[in-house]
Amino acid sequence: SERRKTRKKSIFAKKYQTHYFPIYKRGVKFMKKIKNPWLPLIGKGYNCFACAPCNPYGLKMEFYEDGEDIVSLWTPDDNYQGWLDTLHGGIQATLLDEIGGWIIARKFQTSGMTTNLNIKYKKPIPTGKDITIEIRARVKEIKRMFIFIEAEIRYEGVVRSSAEMTYYTFSKDVAEKDFMFTGCELEEETNNE
Repeated sequence: SERRKTRKKSIFAKKYQTHYFPIYKRGVKFMKKIKNPWLPLIGKGYNCFACAPCNPYGLKMEFYEDGEDIVSLWTPDDNYQGWLDTLHGGIQATLLDEIGGWIIARKFQTSGMTTNLNIKYKKPIPTGKDITIEIRARVKEIKRMFIFIEAEIRYEGVVRSSAEMTYYTFSKDVAEKDFMFTGCELEEETNNE
């Protein structure tokens, strides 16, 4: 009986996971691109290692909204290896942390800061120009000013790393005054105006 319950849970988890986390083959065309709200700050010092398109050493991540999820599709260049043809764990941590920040920007229309980041490295992630990985995150829970987020990195539909993180969110006044955040829109919202 106990064994049957465990087997039933694992079958449900597999079905749920496949349904809830669509793999890359679904394509970008089904997702809505998020406009980078910090682009106007490039001349004022915006040079984020993870998402600034102008940082010559950066990851240059771009983000999409897919229902409740925020998604980034990224190519892990060989310059980001830890071991031969394997993505460095610190880069994986950066990818996961950054997508959490974009959850805050897009879903809550404010700024925030990471207060906790727990990562499980499950399988190696290959590097190379022909590799595309999917970084995907969603809100798990909200408690006052704290947002609990879960995220994962997938390659070929398989979870390679996962994270649970906590973000402290700033009031919209503080976000605008101290972090120059004025909103995070989809590109199509901006183009329709």
